Formats: sequence, structure tokens, C-alpha cells
Amino acid sequence: MLGSNLSDIAERRVAALLNAGIDIASRSMNWPRPAKRLAVMALDAMLCAIAVWIAFSLRIGDLQAPNKALLTFTGAMLCLWYPIALLRGVYSAIFRFSGRGAIIGLTLAVSLLTVPMAVLFMAIPQDGVPRTMAILGPIVFFLLVALSRIVGRYVLVDLFNARSAGDMRKHVVIYGAGATGQMLASALGVESGMRVIGFIDDDRAKWGRLLDGRRVYRSAQVADLARRRGVTDIVLAMSEISFSRRKQIIAALEPLSVNVQTLPPMRDLMAGRISADALRPIEVEDLLGRPVVPQHGDLLARQVRGKLVMVTGAGGSIGSEICRQILAQRPAGLVMVEANEFALFQIERELDAALVKAGEAARPALYARLADVSNPAAVARLFAEFSPQTIFHAAAYKHVPLVEDNVVEAVRNNVMGARLMARGALGCGSERFVLISTDKAVRPPNVMGASKRMCEIILQDLARRSGRSLQAKTVFSMVRFGNVLGSSGSVVPIFRRQIEAGGPITVTHREVTRYFMTIFEAAQLVIQAGAMARGGEVFLLDMGEPVKIWDLARSMVRLAGLSVRDADNPAGDIEIVEHGLRPGEKLYEELLLGEHSEATEHPRIMQGNETCPAPRAVASVLAELDEAIARGDENACKAALKSLVPTLRFEPKSAPDAPDAPAPTPIRPDLVTATRAEAKLVARPAATPPAGQG
Repeated sequence: MLGSNLSDIAERRVAALLNAGIDIASRSMNWPRPAKRLAVMALDAMLCAIAVWIAFSLRIGDLQAPNKALLTFTGAMLCLWYPIALLRGVYSAIFRFSGRGAIIGLTLAVSLLTVPMAVLFMAIPQDGVPRTMAILGPIVFFLLVALSRIVGRYVLVDLFNARSAGDMRKHVVIYGAGATGQMLASALGVESGMRVIGFIDDDRAKWGRLLDGRRVYRSAQVADLARRRGVTDIVLAMSEISFSRRKQIIAALEPLSVNVQTLPPMRDLMAGRISADALRPIEVEDLLGRPVVPQHGDLLARQVRGKLVMVTGAGGSIGSEICRQILAQRPAGLVMVEANEFALFQIERELDAALVKAGEAARPALYARLADVSNPAAVARLFAEFSPQTIFHAAAYKHVPLVEDNVVEAVRNNVMGARLMARGALGCGSERFVLISTDKAVRPPNVMGASKRMCEIILQDLARRSGRSLQAKTVFSMVRFGNVLGSSGSVVPIFRRQIEAGGPITVTHREVTRYFMTIFEAAQLVIQAGAMARGGEVFLLDMGEPVKIWDLARSMVRLAGLSVRDADNPAGDIEIVEHGLRPGEKLYEELLLGEHSEATEHPRIMQGNETCPAPRAVASVLAELDEAIARGDENACKAALKSLVPTLRFEPKSAPDAPDAPAPTPIRPDLVTATRAEAKLVARPAATPPAGQG
């Protein structure tokens, strides 16, 4: 009984001493950096004296009292150590960051210390100092300093973080037990509230082994490990892995309902910026995207390099990425046309900064022009100032419900904008004109898709007519593809914001499917497709397999470490709500109007075989659209579109009954004055009637 009490008392005293040590150490973390460095240098001086005493005692075979020889050796060792340590950066990273790199740096510094010590005490014998002390002293010193770094890291990081984190600690598993995973484990080890409990790896040779004291598990054990150890986060740390294998791993982790994250790009790893803050969530691109196909031949540069290129809608998701890709091909100049001032400012600033960073002597000229491409005067000014050789027309209104509610403006911007730009290109002798189209232009039930199909018809008609002319040399083509991941209005960022807000996620219909591709891939394929055109082609981008939006929402919830709330799991975190198709929305999207497509020289670009209405019909519809837009007549706009795009759903709207309005009060001319010199309206109060009148 007495022994048990003594044991409890001893444990409590040890715990109290440990907590006191942690308190002192934690206060030292708030010291200024120079003070911390001086404290560590003082500690090393003490360790040096102890190391010399231990080395002397081991060499002589008896405990040594302080003497002149011992002090001489200690002084010489410190005088040589500090310059070497400062030059080698030993004191740049202390205790909290004392990982493998710090120990390697310490080893090199002590090795450099051994060389002059050997010269001083082996080549030139000193009284009372054994020659082997020149080797034995630095070895013992290295062991003590390395031990101090390890103990200091354990106290300042592991114990301090464990006490401060409490129950909020995250239990992290790192997928990848290579050098990258080890670097990540070291970085996460200094983060408060994070505990790395192990590694997962596909390499059989690593299974069951320990890496920095943490076990490496098989990939088949990840579900059991997550359940047994309470894993909250899994971080992918695989710098060299195929895209298909990466997708397989993410798909396997999805059902675990843990927060799956990944490392930043390799350029950040090379810069040494690995930390908890640098980790990013798994993006849908990681799950739905595809490996980027290298550029095919010279298609990217064929119609861009050394040419003046114009991009409309340059501030949009696709337009801005096309601008980036074009700039990488070194054009003679790039004209960015955009109606949104802020969007134009952003892309111009970004591209200008990229050119400055590249530091090339012959920089492409950048031109930023605010212009509405559906305004004839604005388009005329553009082509009067520039004669672009290649034009990518990406300017359009694309959000289906908004376009459905703003028919006249959408038709004016999409259809008339495309017509004005195409005619301008033809008039100034541009070599190529590429229209950015959409899969919504195939058998469209909505105004947005019908307007884009009308744009395609306009270009097909111009290509047909210019092909008969010996003077016309502009090659017109269209590139049609589906949804782009991460673009403005895309479902992915909307779902992400809804998840961050705690739900619910809103889906229009459980069976809605869409094609997806990344912005980078779409822009590259658009440029390459335009380079293959001969006149009037509709190019189709390989979009892969369609994705069910309902399944996409569930995947995003699970990869965020949450669960879906439904009838089978009423205690889940995020609910997915189905609220019905929006006006003009389709369940399924298509890429082809006809039945067949032809292969091209690029493996991911196909060519559709599609017919164009008769020239007279096209001209008649365009005239009707002009009149309808001028009158602001929504019904007439839809009726004109439907004559060439028969799948458009059109039910004429009756004008709402307007309430009886009071007659407007006439304006008194004497209350308003204006001068040509001043563009102002100045109101004067009515004259005050004389007293006694009125």
C-alpha cells in the first residue's frame, strides 16, 4: 500500500515537473528570434563543455576534474564551432523544425569542425590533451546537440501541441510513404492540433515498416485504420503517380467520409512551403478531370505564333484561359476585348505581370479594349484600330435561366455580336475566326442554346458565301464543348459554397447529366481545333463520359469529410434537395446534331457533319431579329429563332395588363436652365407670391 502511494506521488511530481517544463518552454516560443538564437547558442556552449568532459573521462578511463587541458580544448572547440555553425545555418532552424534536414546540417557542421580540431591537436600535440580527443570530442558533442534538438522538438511541438489541442486534435493519415510524405509528416508535426498517425502506401516493400516512428499500412487497410484510429483527414502526398491511379485512390477514399486533401503543386514543394495551410481540398477536377494530352504537332502555335490575335470575352473563364495559352505561344500581339471593366483589368494585369516575370526581350504587345461586341460602332472602332489575323470569339451570355428571362438582350449580345464580329473579320481580311460554342446548341429547347446555334448558322453561312468568293480569305469555324469545371456559374463552386454553409445542396433533377472538362484543356483544344479548320467546320471536343450531377454532389460531400443526410442516414451532415428543372433546362446534353462525326488529326477533336439552312432563310431570320431587337419584342425574337431552330420551346407571352397610371405632370420650362458650356440641369423654386396673395 505504501509502495503504491509512493508510486502515485512520484508520478504526480513527474507530471508536475513536465507541465512546468512545458510552460517554461511555451513561454520561450514568444521570445524574439535573436533571443531564441542566443539561448540555443548558450545551450550549445554548455553542451560543448559537458561533451569535452565526457570525452576526456572516456579517454582517460576515469572521471576528470576541471583542468587547464580540458579548458583549453573546450575554448578551442567553441572558437571554431560558432563561425562554422553560423556559416552553415545551424541556428536558422531550431527545435520546432529540427527534422531530418536539421540533423543532416548539424552533421556537416560537426564534420567541418573536426578538420581544424584534428590539425590543432593531432598534428600539433598539446600538453595534457590526448590526440584522439580531436575525434572523440566532436563526436560526443554532436550526440549531445542532436539529442537536445530532438528533446526540444518533442517538448515544444508534440507535448505542447497535444496539451493545447485537447479534443480538437485532427488525426491525419498520409497517403504516400516516400520522401514527399516524410517531408509532409515533418511539417504537420509542428502544427497545433494535428497528429500524424501513420502512412498508407502501395509499395509492398514498405508495408509494416516504420517511417519516423509511424507505421506504413497497406492501401487495403485504410477503411479499417480510419475506423479504428478515428482518422479525420487523409492527405495525398504522391508527387509521382499516374492520373488514372490518382482517380482510383480518390474514388476509394470517398465512401470513408473523411476530409481528403492533397499537397500543393510541386513548385510550392520545391520552394519549401509545405504546411497545413498549404494543403488544399480535393477538387472535383481531381475526380472528374483527365490527364492533359500533350499538344499535337504545331497546332497550338500554327495560327498564333507571330500573329496579332484578338479574343472577345477575354475576361471570362474560357476567354481568359485562351489568352493565357495564346501568350505562351509568343504572338506578335494580343487584343483583349471585354465589356466588363473589372474582368478586363484583372486579365490585363495578370498577363502583364507574367510578361514582366518572363523578362523576354521581344515581348508581345498587349491591348485591352472595353467594348460591347453587339454595338456596331464599337466593333467598327475595333477593326479600324486593329487588323487581327486570328480571332477567338468567346463573348456571350451563357446562363440558361438568366437568358430565358432576358431574351432580347441575350439575342442582341449573342447573335448580333457574333454577326458583327464575323463580318468585321471578313471585312479586314482576318485569316481565321473561331467561335466558342456549346453543347447546349444541339437541339436546344432554350433561348441560350438557340442563340448559340444561330451563331453557328451565321458562321456556316458566311463560310459558304466566302468560299465562293475569290477575294474572301477568312476561314470560319466553330468549337463545341460542354461544361467547364470551375467556370463562372459552374455547378462545382456553387456546391462547394453550399457545403461550406452547411447545406442544403440544391440539384434541379436527380437524373440530370452533364459533360465536364477543365478550363485548361478546353482552351488548349479550342486553339488547336481552330488551327485545323478549312472553312465552316463544327469541331467537337472529346468530353469523356457524362456525369450525373446528383452523384457529383454526393461525392463532393463525402470528400469534404461529411455525410449525406437522406432517408437511410437521417443524422447526416448535408442534405441534397431536388427542386425541379429550371426554365429551358434539359436532362441530358448532346454534342452532335447529325448521326456521325469524323476523326481529325488530333485524338481529342472530332468534326461534325452538319448542314446549314439556305442563305435566303438565314438572311430573312437575321432581318426579323434586327426588327424584333429594335422593338424590344421578346415574342418576335423567339419566333424568328424557332424558324431555324425548331426545337426551341416557344409559347407567346401576352403583355401584362398595366394599371391605370396618372398622367405625367408637365415640366415647366422656366424651372430648368441649361447651357452648352455646362452639362447640368438646375432647378429653381417657384417664385413666392407676394404677401396677401395666392
